[in-house]
Amino acid sequence: MQQSHEFAFESDARKSAPSGLSVTEHFEPLLDSQEAAVLLRIHPKTLTRMARERRIIGVKVGKAWMFRVSELNRFLESKLAS
Repeated sequence: MQQSHEFAFESDARKSAPSGLSVTEHFEPLLDSQEAAVLLRIHPKTLTRMARERRIIGVKVGKAWMFRVSELNRFLESKLAS
């Protein structure tokens, strides 16, 4: 019986994840700039400019900026505290 590459990858990734967590449990889902901008109620271009200027934490994947919800929350909390 032959396994697909995708299935084998998922199986290998689960084995290598720390503490027995699966990959989906280990990594926080990322939002693209459109989705993140909606949460912050700002324009996506404003958000990407802020990420380029390192005013907010984001990760560039190819040409797209990606954001963790936890980092967006942290950003908002810091703005509310100041």
